[in-house]
Amino acid sequence: MDGAHALVAAVHTLCEESLYPLTDDEFAEMMAEVEGAMRRLETVKHRFVADTERRSLADQAGFRKTHIYFERTLRLSHAEALARVRAAERLSPQISKQGEDLGPALPYVAAAQREGAISADHARRIAWIIKRLPEITTDAERENAERILTEYACEGSPDVLPGLGEEIMCRIDPDGTLTTEKDRQRRRGITLGKQRVDGMSELAGEITPELRAVLEALLAKFARPGMCNPEDPESPCTATAADDIDALAAAAQRDTRTSAQRNHDALLGFLRFDVDSTQLGTHRGLPVAAMITMTIDEVERAAGVATTATGGTVSIPAALKLAEGSRPWLAIFDGAGLPLHLGRGRRLASPAQRLALIAAEKGCTRPGCSAPASLAAVHHVTEYAKMGATDIENLTLACDSCHALIHDGPGGWKTVKLPSDHRFPGRTGWIAPPAVDSTGTPKVNQRHHIGEQLAIELAKIHVRDAIAAKRHRARLCPRAPSRTNH
Repeated sequence: MDGAHALVAAVHTLCEESLYPLTDDEFAEMMAEVEGAMRRLETVKHRFVADTERRSLADQAGFRKTHIYFERTLRLSHAEALARVRAAERLSPQISKQGEDLGPALPYVAAAQREGAISADHARRIAWIIKRLPEITTDAERENAERILTEYACEGSPDVLPGLGEEIMCRIDPDGTLTTEKDRQRRRGITLGKQRVDGMSELAGEITPELRAVLEALLAKFARPGMCNPEDPESPCTATAADDIDALAAAAQRDTRTSAQRNHDALLGFLRFDVDSTQLGTHRGLPVAAMITMTIDEVERAAGVATTATGGTVSIPAALKLAEGSRPWLAIFDGAGLPLHLGRGRRLASPAQRLALIAAEKGCTRPGCSAPASLAAVHHVTEYAKMGATDIENLTLACDSCHALIHDGPGGWKTVKLPSDHRFPGRTGWIAPPAVDSTGTPKVNQRHHIGEQLAIELAKIHVRDAIAAKRHRARLCPRAPSRTNH
């Protein structure tokens, strides 16, 4: 389309032009105009999502969900791709099964965004507030709430919207009697945030009255002063040990933790010592328990981080403490970091083979997939039906959604084991269908091997620096012209 080409050209011009000659007023005006244009472009993104679904592009490329298609083709993060799809569901025109244009679910928000009056953050917060309104809220009340929030958003900050939403909720349901059990179940959820560089993770969510009642009872026992204190080796940590009144009272005198810290330690202590893991059954053929992998070098140095089967990391000292009293497993790897031969005459991989794959691959091997080993199944690189052996050399990890992409039909992915002379010898290479990658080049997943990827990138930088230094020295010390004898 000519409009898209004109937009690309305008952006290119804007990127190249210097802002220095502008006066302060001109600079502020340009900044406001560009911000408005960028906000209006959100409407175009909604149309892209709607048309992508109308054209079934995700299905054609072998992806089950539209947001996964955007993750792979536009290289978006999972959160960004999912946010775009959800925003389009609320702000792009909806079409009925009979082909009737129903308009957007949030018409006032959509109109304000189309005019560039509100940002994507404004729209996202308004949608969240509207979603939290009780189900018994009338259509007129819901429309008025959206209109009030949108009108404020056109002039105010997104940070104020949640408070305004609470005020609206108080007027609709002042005593909380309109909120039903269905509303509570709709809002329930606990989110375990991504693990940060320091190893910490954020836990957030809303819990039902039932879960609160059970959790409060647990904390009343295990979060008492003196209980489950990791800084006190004599602190009672089990329900049985808590019956020793004198020991608990003495530990309480030594306890300097905050209430929040005691709650954290209580939950950890309960899950570690009072939950019988043998009663939890198995998951993908293995016991439901924390599985941690580390190298012998890390154990000897008692430094670094170990990796869990769910994709998290734990410091080596903490991992060794968690491993106290557990059944040891030994995995032997070759120079490429892959497990040595471990064969099996049956179709299903053995628990030992799966443990070896967890230690080596740490998660789904399809490029770009972030699913940890706990969400992955064992896959035959050469299918068992095609005489592929259930040997460790022919096995890899693939999550359920990625495993479903492997087939011989149109849009199907293929897997291969990379040869010994490859950059990643022995790793599993995935070949994307032509709609995703027309070159058919096998690629590996580095999301679970960040340390290895960092080493590769550092090596590239060192090579470039060495070449640049050599050229710099050549410019500073040019060779003297050779002399010819007469």
